[in-house]
Amino acid sequence: MAHSFPMVMTRRSFGQQVKKEEIKGLEDKGEVTTIFRELSGKWKLLVYIIGIAASIFHIWVNTIGVMPGIYRNAVHLGFILVLVFFFYPTFKKKPQKGFGVDIFFILLACTVAVYILLFEEELHLERASVPIMRDYIFAAIAIPLLLIGTYRAAGPIIPVLSLIFLAYALFLGKYIPGSFHYRGVALGRLLYRMYLTDEGMFGIVCTVSATYVYLFILFGAFLLKSGAGEFIIKLAQALTGRRVGGPAKIAVISSGFMGSVSGSAVANTVATGSFTIPLMKRIGYRPAFAGGVEAAASTGGQLMPPIMGAGAFIMSQWTGISYLKIIGVAAIPAVMYFLSVGYFVHIEALKMGMKPMSKEEIPDLKEVLKEGAIFLIPVVLLVLLLVRGFTPTYAACIGMLSIVMVSWFRKETRMGLRDILDALYIGARNSVSTAAILICAGIIIGIVGITGVGVTFSGMIIELSGGHLFWAIILVMLASLVLGMGLPVTASYIFLAVLAGPALQQMGISLLAAHMIIFWYSQDANVTPPVCLAAYSASGIAGSKPMETGFAAWKLAKGLYIIPFLFAYTPLLFEGPVHEVLITAVSASLGLLAFTVAMEGHFTRRLFLWERGLVGLATFGLFWPHTTFRILGFLIFGSIYVTQKLAARRGALRTAG
Repeated sequence: MAHSFPMVMTRRSFGQQVKKEEIKGLEDKGEVTTIFRELSGKWKLLVYIIGIAASIFHIWVNTIGVMPGIYRNAVHLGFILVLVFFFYPTFKKKPQKGFGVDIFFILLACTVAVYILLFEEELHLERASVPIMRDYIFAAIAIPLLLIGTYRAAGPIIPVLSLIFLAYALFLGKYIPGSFHYRGVALGRLLYRMYLTDEGMFGIVCTVSATYVYLFILFGAFLLKSGAGEFIIKLAQALTGRRVGGPAKIAVISSGFMGSVSGSAVANTVATGSFTIPLMKRIGYRPAFAGGVEAAASTGGQLMPPIMGAGAFIMSQWTGISYLKIIGVAAIPAVMYFLSVGYFVHIEALKMGMKPMSKEEIPDLKEVLKEGAIFLIPVVLLVLLLVRGFTPTYAACIGMLSIVMVSWFRKETRMGLRDILDALYIGARNSVSTAAILICAGIIIGIVGITGVGVTFSGMIIELSGGHLFWAIILVMLASLVLGMGLPVTASYIFLAVLAGPALQQMGISLLAAHMIIFWYSQDANVTPPVCLAAYSASGIAGSKPMETGFAAWKLAKGLYIIPFLFAYTPLLFEGPVHEVLITAVSASLGLLAFTVAMEGHFTRRLFLWERGLVGLATFGLFWPHTTFRILGFLIFGSIYVTQKLAARRGALRTAG
């Protein structure tokens, strides 16, 4: 990892100037972490101004500004590529080398963006969508430039996949026999559709990037800049510090709160982990386990409303399901996921005989709420605006304004002009890697649309699963595991949604359930060895081995694999009567506890082998979507618990006697 430093969170800690660490990208909320070029002098000031201008443009175009979608997306691309080539160097070991080449790339990025503004209307109105050589030349510049920029910001996987798909459409499909045979498309036609229409790099995911994703990352930057990050951690301390294994539960709760506004597992990990991981280590948790707790909990942040990750915005745009409905149905499953991580934490604490934190280390809840409750106002306002029917982009902009206003309630948190400018810059900086991934993924989606390979892939899933939904979900899970080793979360979701989403729908589940299953499984990119960015970030803070931390996080995140089955077989996503949703949620939450107990072999004490087997049966019963099995599961699990408690009481009485 290039860096694994704590993210600065309070307003006063930012000071009155842009810190060196901010330029180096320590507050990156993107989905990848990489080497940064450190700028100084006029270049540093120039990038700062560009970042502010980018944020102001995105606020304007998503509120009062009027601009055709492809124009907005072109300007978005221009800003992102300019910042990419400023921040991400050619040579990782020598970040300052090759700056002259990057200035040339920056000029090209401006040119390909401006070209759309100047000539797109001429192409479609005056020339009846008939490209000329000049159009092809600029398209031939724009596509490689985007691939290079994405490689810089997000690593090689997305660009390589894009190149493979481009090759498949141009010539490779001719040589593939069977279902995936494709006769090919002309180079000129491909260049036209990838650059000069809204099918490729300026398509639906670029629209999502330029609207929802950018503005909500900016909202998170404003919220954290105002001091909300410190409040979140103190609140988690006050709520869980007195419990057994308190610091680990602080990590779970604070990561849930922080992730609900940041929408990035990596940023969440370094933000809360810099505080929680040392605490966990201090009370006796192994470094790898402590890092795994933080990574698993931080991954859940992208499942937690109201913001979630970029994939939720793409899901809304793609499916036509309102964002409000998505975050509404996502709340209960997200809480269940955090419960599942908390169960592992609690059982581990019991196994190790840990004690709660001392009273001196735990802040007073009333004082915490008194000082920081104002930070809840923008989040509550955001949700209320969504409920009232305002667009997510408008709600995010109003939310940012409310953050500035509530910061003035207390002298210590007041955001002045420089603080606002810093937040605008940080928001732009934090958007770069995610935006690059999304725009480049548009190439893959465009090729899928041209070639029809998505339909073919869906047919293959149906055939391999024998038409059974259970095995189809298993195949999607396995595909997500493989993709998660190389793709960031959002790219993994896009890839699976394009290729596997139709197959799940054809097997009888709803559009919402199909995409939620894929969305959840795509999150394992952060905790799937050998490439698990959140776990690696946590290992840097914990001082543990990256792979050991990765496997610990993977184990702790098992709820990520279990809960999506409930989307398919139960009404958990409010696809049935409310009482059935609640019964399912309670039963499955107990099932997650039973699963943890069976997996760890420990409850209030160590389980005998026969007890472990019974708890395993109880787990299946509690998850099974049938009342009889749920009751049996509850009775079995309850009897094991009562038996252990009675045995512990008898042991305590004998010891006292």
